[in-house]
Amino acid sequence: MITVTMKELLEAGVHFGHQVRRWNPKMKEYIFGERNGIHIIDLQKTQKLFRDALAFIEQYFTEHPNATVLFVGTKRQAQDAIREEAERCGMFYVNNRWLGGLLTNFETVQNSIKKLKDLEAMREDGRYEKLTKKERLRLDRQLEKLEKNLKGIKEMKKLPDIVFIIDVKKEEIAVREANRLGIPIVAVVDTNCSPEGIDYVIPGNDDALRAVRLFASRIADAIIEGRQLGTEGGVITPEPTESETETSWVELLSQQEPIKEEALAESKSDVEEEAGEVSA
Repeated sequence: MITVTMKELLEAGVHFGHQVRRWNPKMKEYIFGERNGIHIIDLQKTQKLFRDALAFIEQYFTEHPNATVLFVGTKRQAQDAIREEAERCGMFYVNNRWLGGLLTNFETVQNSIKKLKDLEAMREDGRYEKLTKKERLRLDRQLEKLEKNLKGIKEMKKLPDIVFIIDVKKEEIAVREANRLGIPIVAVVDTNCSPEGIDYVIPGNDDALRAVRLFASRIADAIIEGRQLGTEGGVITPEPTESETETSWVELLSQQEPIKEEALAESKSDVEEEAGEVSA
């Protein structure tokens, strides 16, 4: 069974929430305390809920090897990890912009995908060369825009079985659409977000690159593991019992080097600064 250790969560900075003044009270049960004006997420709860989410995905793919997951993360810090991990496990992704109606108006999105494929075919079969320079430039711009928004879902023939989201506040439209269609959502929920409407809440830092990579990579691992078991046969190995001698995450947190902790928290300060610039 795919799992995650407390040390991995801590080293990735998963425990860093947002500034206290930016918190969402609905995340109260997942918050351990605060440090230097930043909420600290309870990693004991994060670890359990993350493992629950991984177990759900692994079991789902064991029972449905041909199932699909749509990875969603359009913020700058998530774009590369979302694309790379989705591609690694053969899933679909949205990492540039969520198109309104992508799920709830799927047929219209399919028409845009068809347009993208038609333009790509024109380039390959030589029809492009027969167009005027002005026409080619116009189609080039259209193709570039379509590729940016649709590349990750170009081969998605039906609605996904599960949606995995980084930052439910930024991707609130995706959350609403999945909820409306009854598609299960697995999501990383930071302290400035609401966990409502999320089937599998993973309380954690959705801004730090290392944290985002850890979340996305383990979800991909669970998909690969579950699909392999479902295709080749086998039984999911039970989650190992925590060692009684394992150091608690609070002890690990107290042992963390101040310099390293400051470096991990930088991503949060960057996000707060960007938010301030936008609202200014």
